[in-house]
Amino acid sequence: MRILLVEDEALTIMDLGDVLENGGYETVQCASAERALSILQTRPEICGLVTDVELSGRANGFELANSVAEARPELPILIVSGRAAPDPERMPPGARFVSRPCSGEDILEILRELMRR
Repeated sequence: MRILLVEDEALTIMDLGDVLENGGYETVQCASAERALSILQTRPEICGLVTDVELSGRANGFELANSVAEARPELPILIVSGRAAPDPERMPPGARFVSRPCSGEDILEILRELMRR
């Protein structure tokens, strides 16, 4: 199963990518919402999205999540942030929010729950 991981902090994306890959997922990684949307258009095999809120580029993780939910409503979406608060008004239906600090294993477990739906 291939997951799109969107995070603009290099160490964070490397660490979380390792955790997800050790947990049995392949990851496709990028740092911006714009790049993530481009990847999703050309990679139909991607079956989940994990995104930070603060990203490189113009759009943030909430905007990315909403765009993805419109384009691929069946795709599980997990939004992670240590700075932004969960905002029900900005969350697409079915998406989950995780506040940092949390471990990569916490994120992996929540992703697995979302993937079982």
